[in-house]
Amino acid sequence: MIRYDLAGRTALVTGGASGIGLATARLLAASGCRVAINHLAEDQRGPDAVASLRAEGFDAIAAPGNVADPADGPRMVQAAAAALGRLDYLVNNAGTPGTATSIPPAALDRITEELWATVIGVNLLGVFRCAKAAAPHLRAAGGAIVSVASIAGLNSPGSSMAYGATKAGVISLTKNLARALGPEVRVNAVAPGAVDSTWMVEWSNAERDASIEAAALKRRCTPEDIAEAMVWLLVGARAVTGQTLVVDAGLTL
Repeated sequence: MIRYDLAGRTALVTGGASGIGLATARLLAASGCRVAINHLAEDQRGPDAVASLRAEGFDAIAAPGNVADPADGPRMVQAAAAALGRLDYLVNNAGTPGTATSIPPAALDRITEELWATVIGVNLLGVFRCAKAAAPHLRAAGGAIVSVASIAGLNSPGSSMAYGATKAGVISLTKNLARALGPEVRVNAVAPGAVDSTWMVEWSNAERDASIEAAALKRRCTPEDIAEAMVWLLVGARAVTGQTLVVDAGLTL
């Protein structure tokens, strides 16, 4: 896995207490970056993740806050930037499927107003609010944003049509944020496919095996696979902006 020299750089990773977020925070920290890990205030996994990274010798701090809250999300970003001293990178990873089991497109009766409100608040508005709050800091640093979309926002049913719609929104928002924040700030996204990670949707072994068989590389992605692509977009892709990179082991092929 590629390592970069990020000494003196800082990053905020939303939803950084587990899965893709934690893998990205760890890779950034292993490259010398000082990392703020955002998590819900009541989620003990956040302090545990910070303690774990510190035990590995990395520079990490906690950034509790709810990105779905119109006041608390921006407050969290400002507090993290102040604690870090600057902000070079924003990783918009926080997300939710809003459901414990997948909802097929035909099951319209299971797509509730509550589900829409939950996934829009976290997956789409949370991305916008954090990017908006971070923009002045990122402009000053000549930094970058990478957000987590999904193949569900391209041409896959995902956990529900509501979830897929929010991820399609992230892809569109990525393009428009790149227009808004250039030339100082680059803005990109990744679209993961099936990932072996701690996630709130319960997939059966048959569904997991089917996703492996359908993938051109005959495997599922790991959080580390997604993290590697995200850090490259943040640090190494100096002429890339407004793009969404599919990282799915060839599942959508």
